[in-house]
Amino acid sequence: MLKKCKKVVALLCLLQSVAVISFSQFTVTIKIQSRPGTHAKDTVFLSGNFNNWHPHKNGYGFSQHDVYGELKIKDLPAANYDFKCTRGEWQKVECAANGADIDNHHLALKSDTTIYISIAAWKDDFKASVKKHTASSNVKIIDTAFFIPQLERKRRVSIYLPPGYKTSTKKYPVIYMQDGQNIFDEFTAFNGEWRVDESIDSLIKKGAPPCIVVGIDNGHERMQEYNPYEDEQFGKGEGDKYVSFVAETLKPSIDSSYRTITDPKNTIIAGSSMGGLIAYYATLKYPEVFGKAGIFSPSFIVAPGIKKLSLSDGDNLTGKLFFYIGEKEDENNLQQVDDIVTILGRNSKVLIYYAVDPLGSHNEKSWRKWFPAFYRFILADGFNEVIDLGK
Repeated sequence: MLKKCKKVVALLCLLQSVAVISFSQFTVTIKIQSRPGTHAKDTVFLSGNFNNWHPHKNGYGFSQHDVYGELKIKDLPAANYDFKCTRGEWQKVECAANGADIDNHHLALKSDTTIYISIAAWKDDFKASVKKHTASSNVKIIDTAFFIPQLERKRRVSIYLPPGYKTSTKKYPVIYMQDGQNIFDEFTAFNGEWRVDESIDSLIKKGAPPCIVVGIDNGHERMQEYNPYEDEQFGKGEGDKYVSFVAETLKPSIDSSYRTITDPKNTIIAGSSMGGLIAYYATLKYPEVFGKAGIFSPSFIVAPGIKKLSLSDGDNLTGKLFFYIGEKEDENNLQQVDDIVTILGRNSKVLIYYAVDPLGSHNEKSWRKWFPAFYRFILADGFNEVIDLGK
């Protein structure tokens, strides 16, 4: 069980939050014992928190010198690793034999290790028969090709309007969420959806205030758009242009089309992984726009300048930030999150909810589990909520 505990400048929920970083490095050999007969000629790639979940990164393709494939990864530090196999795209990720999503493979690396995995099926073989639309009637598509002038690209944007919106004259807070494919609809999610619409519907019935949610789909340039810094693998970051789009183009459009409360206290930005990184960055760059944020498993490890920016600009933050990280995630990234929370707790006036889940991983299942706590903290001041970590 986890209860919330209040500090002078920050609200922190801590469970064994001190990460131990090992400097030993080991070799992991992964062998595929079996795989489906379909797509036998396609290269299988390994994607995990050791390569920032890239679905087809060079050097992570399985060799086929034997029947099913083998991959050797050298110089990995001792840590917790999660991974899945793909055929180069997340739409072609491995799944259960019936087409259902599966949990990540997990490895607690402590020595040179050889592991064997079996791939039951590929997700794209079940697209027509298994994947179903699950978005509620409160969700609709605003535009399938909303123009992003800062990046000269187009993106699908969806919106959740709370029950009673059409029959009322009320104005509502707005949450802007990244990776929009994964928040409302199982059909478009590659590893299970967040069920944001169902979750908010349930919370409203329990007395939580209603809210509008805007989902912004990611694109092929996700790794650049969600990173304000240059990356060795993906090149120059486009995060500044992306947050400019959300703050200066998308938000004014939403405010002019829907009944919104437009001040920073009622304008929230949220995301997970790279989406968590860019959500946090947006609060630092636009504190006059985004007064609150949900920062789930942020990929601070690929953002070398984020600590320096937190030290220089963190004192501009005065709202609320919700941080989540799972202890089954990469220990180096856990330490990065812990460092950022510590910096903000010492140097800013922001109120922080920091959740370190000993059972949590880097996946939609974990983010879905913690979404109600985020929502209550951000919108309903639910400080005394008790969360059952066994669920």
